[in-house]
Amino acid sequence: MSDAGKAPNAIDVEVGARIRLKRKPIGMSQQSLAGKLGVTFQQVQKYEKGTNRVGASRLSQIATALDVPMSYFFDGNQGERQDDDNPHITRETDEVALFLSSTEGFNLNRAFMQIPSAAVRQKVVLLVKSVARAEEEAQQ
Repeated sequence: MSDAGKAPNAIDVEVGARIRLKRKPIGMSQQSLAGKLGVTFQQVQKYEKGTNRVGASRLSQIATALDVPMSYFFDGNQGERQDDDNPHITRETDEVALFLSSTEGFNLNRAFMQIPSAAVRQKVVLLVKSVARAEEEAQQ
């Protein structure tokens, strides 16, 4: 049976999202990371999207290039379990990681981090939650 058209594994997506989440804020391009790994930037794109699985030795190289422990790529997966085959990955974690690894998610979080006041940040969170609830109710 061919793997063509098969959806990426949730763990591969999570690991890829974490690569991107660490790479972008430190200003490292896909090309730069690819150079450190001896692969093409297209291969880094595939890792980040979860379409190509990152082997253990390659993940070790990536961790070194990004200056993080290998555990960084697997920490923090909490919440409802997605399924018994992937007990460490949750639907919520997967959705959040995918959003945060998008350009929109990255830009939103970068702008949010520039708000110096914790009180204002909290109000922004409440506003976004309110808009999300209103959208959800409008779709019902």
